[in-house]
Amino acid sequence: MTDVVEFDALLKAASDLASRGTREILGITGAPGAGKSTLARRLVAALGAERVVLIPMDGFHLANAVLLHAGLRQVKGAIETFDDAGYAQLLQRIRCQRPGETIYAPTFDRNLEEPIAGSIVVAPDVPLVITEGNYLLAETGRWPLARQCLSESWFLDPHHEDRIRWLIARHEEYGRSPEQARHWAVGSDETNARLIQATAGKADRRIRLP
Repeated sequence: MTDVVEFDALLKAASDLASRGTREILGITGAPGAGKSTLARRLVAALGAERVVLIPMDGFHLANAVLLHAGLRQVKGAIETFDDAGYAQLLQRIRCQRPGETIYAPTFDRNLEEPIAGSIVVAPDVPLVITEGNYLLAETGRWPLARQCLSESWFLDPHHEDRIRWLIARHEEYGRSPEQARHWAVGSDETNARLIQATAGKADRRIRLP
């Protein structure tokens, strides 16, 4: 069941996680275009850099050269186009981060369409790490190891029509024509969305913003 939840209630839940006195990891997942990145950035802006850092799963996209070599460039964004083992290992390190240890995480540059290593600094005294991405609750590969590191998992579940509209707009924002944007949104993105939607029942909370 999807609960309609105001942002302020989600902010309080994230703030409570950040106040436990231990390192906590909040995972935000959902289909492409669900608003994961937007929600995560709003939470980070509201909580402040001293309390939270954001680690997008997209930093573990395989590079375009690797995808081309593997014949996967045309399905970039599918579950097999990510370094699931690297992502799981990073979350394990973050979960058990030692005092005085700084961890560096990758991000994803949507203009270059490439991951950028060592872009995000995870200080040892930041109590909450938010990670967001499509496959946090997947059952294949090393994704279950990543899920074990999460203190809580939230599945963001907007209305289908809204999600498709937002996804098309995002593709256009990053340079695709309206026709190309729609082709991606209802094509390979929708194939991925069906796989992701099947994992919704594994989340601690299934939510929709009003």
